[in-house]
Amino acid sequence: MTKPSRRSGPHGIPARPTEDEALLAASGERPDAHKHSDPWRVLRIMGEVVEGFDALADVHEAVTIFGSARTPMTDPMYAKASEVARLLARAGCQVITGGGPGIMEAGNLGAREGGALSIGLNIELPFEQGLNPHVDRGVEFRYFFVRKLMFVKYSSAFVVFPGGFGTLDEMFEALTLIQTDKVKDFPVVLFGKAYWAGLMDWLKNTVAAEGKIALRDIDLMLVTDDPAECVQHIMAARTFRAEARRGG
Repeated sequence: MTKPSRRSGPHGIPARPTEDEALLAASGERPDAHKHSDPWRVLRIMGEVVEGFDALADVHEAVTIFGSARTPMTDPMYAKASEVARLLARAGCQVITGGGPGIMEAGNLGAREGGALSIGLNIELPFEQGLNPHVDRGVEFRYFFVRKLMFVKYSSAFVVFPGGFGTLDEMFEALTLIQTDKVKDFPVVLFGKAYWAGLMDWLKNTVAAEGKIALRDIDLMLVTDDPAECVQHIMAARTFRAEARRGG
């Protein structure tokens, strides 16, 4: 039997409903209740998209760093995420994260230390997750799918550190877009060989072996433990895109 969703936070405080929850909820007691709320909600969604486009209009060649919000500062991956962001910043890349704690905080810290614009795209959650103190430009979102659009639209690469469902969601979203040629020359780097080894083995020995993906699709990802290799891979793709635009 499926366990019920967790609905209480610290100290037993009930989770407050979010806009995503309201959007995805059933229509309620009245069969036509959605007719009185969903069309108006479309305008709210449209406004959030416009606000995101406006806030990020000057962002170019940014790299998004994903990873667990639960990663403590003492975890070696926190230091590695800061280093990757710092190297990206020094190479001329702006850095985007989800704006929260853990790996996101590490990425924003490294971006600021490297002298680049440090961006945080925060999401409304049942229990408040504020922006970390290393964000230079923060944008608040109520809808996950609008936030995901901004990550892809304003990024030229993803660096994926160890994380949970949210991290995996963003990673596979990007891989699907690349696989289907919706975006091109978009590096996806999985940082932490030991963490990602099981997933990579499963993709190769089960998913690809059964023909669910092509074996070459696994090459859409670089798996590394080296911040320098991560950044070099991203910058090589950036150079390739620039040459393609010039027709070289």
